[in-house]
Amino acid sequence: MASEGLDARLKQPAPIPLDAALACRPGELLALVGPSGAGKTTILRAIAGVIRPREGRIACNGEVWFDAARNIDWPPQRRRAGLVFQDYALFPHLSALDNVMTALGHVARAGREARARALLALVHLSGLEARKPDALSGGQRQRVALARALAREPAVLLLDEPFAAVDQVTRRKLQRELALLRRAIAAPTILVTHDLAEAAALADRMTVLHHGTSLQHGTPDEIANRPASPLVARLMDQPNVFTGTVAGRDAARNLLALRWGKIVLEAHDDGRFRPGESVAWMIPAAAIVMHRRERPSRGERENPVSGTVAELLFFGETASVSLRVGGGAADGGDSAPLLAFSVSAHTARRNALAVGAEAAVSLLADAIHLMPPEA
Repeated sequence: MASEGLDARLKQPAPIPLDAALACRPGELLALVGPSGAGKTTILRAIAGVIRPREGRIACNGEVWFDAARNIDWPPQRRRAGLVFQDYALFPHLSALDNVMTALGHVARAGREARARALLALVHLSGLEARKPDALSGGQRQRVALARALAREPAVLLLDEPFAAVDQVTRRKLQRELALLRRAIAAPTILVTHDLAEAAALADRMTVLHHGTSLQHGTPDEIANRPASPLVARLMDQPNVFTGTVAGRDAARNLLALRWGKIVLEAHDDGRFRPGESVAWMIPAAAIVMHRRERPSRGERENPVSGTVAELLFFGETASVSLRVGGGAADGGDSAPLLAFSVSAHTARRNALAVGAEAAVSLLADAIHLMPPEA
């Protein structure tokens, strides 16, 4: 394993099953995503030393914090992991300044107050040092918790749903502040979040977890657009996941023919699948282009698919469309597959979209991603 940054491999059958591997380099933010019960918080607590997994190894900057096979298990205070909880975990009887000072035991007594004030200024809380937690807003309390975590000069910063308990406006402000603060943090940072948009906006890399198992590790763009499996695609909230068969290959154009029911689509050929193989496939909603009703364009020749609008919902300036495709994996009726995508509300109205109306779309070939079929 690399000496710089954090590397962890954790495994246990119970009480919370784990079979997870992750790596985070200095200055990098790694997001752990997955449904409730996926083991995200358990992994953070194992890294911090709060719990001991049955098997595995945790190393940070060349130091082995935990190795079950060698019976190494450093206590939490020796690991220097800065852990920020969803519920802040501040001492209610202490001021913001004193809460931060509790984490400065490694600093000479004479310098603790100045250091604590500097950390509170770093998180934009100058002037609020004397306030106790019940006199601070949710966002301010989370800033105190972050300053206290940074006070430990952590080798790794662990953020457990840090913005979940605040309102949406405050959440966006804190996300922006964390993005800016990262420039001053050399340590690897691991963020647990249920918010996929938050993970995509803040993370350099992501690890997708399910039932304690790490399914895929990569950049947000790689995981969103090139998921390793249909399960990863669904966990990333990709609605357009289907099955098909490779019908042929056009090596000159680097394309595969993908049979989807009675429809044959062109898809990017990455060399992994051969004609005759069954595959799962997906297309991001953003790669579904609706045809204009009266002014067709040249791009509409690319994988044209038609169907009937099954659902149309307006959310402000955006319209969410579900198109029931004829000729897809099931032919007609309620069992026919649905393609989900969004257009502007103006586009929906201009094209007279309505439930029951006929519509056509194009599926961009380069965006169609093939995966091994589910077992």
